[in-house]
Amino acid sequence: MSGGVERRLADLVAAVSDGEISAEQALAGDHSLSALGLTSLAWIRLIDAIEDVFGVDVDLGGDLSAFDRVDALAAHVSGLLDAR
Repeated sequence: MSGGVERRLADLVAAVSDGEISAEQALAGDHSLSALGLTSLAWIRLIDAIEDVFGVDVDLGGDLSAFDRVDALAAHVSGLLDAR
């Protein structure tokens, strides 16, 4: 399931970055999303999109550095989905 979640998240990254980061760049994992240029506004849009698309609540109270790569973000979202 994580592979499908990764792809959907990568597509969301491309959408919220207005195409500045391609889904392929996000999926490649060669660089963090921050290093690829995901802005703070785009991060907010990404979290909102994740919550809307996947129907989960993303807790922003902890360490968000683990979310800086699509694979780690997909693992987190998959865990939230499994917990439902």
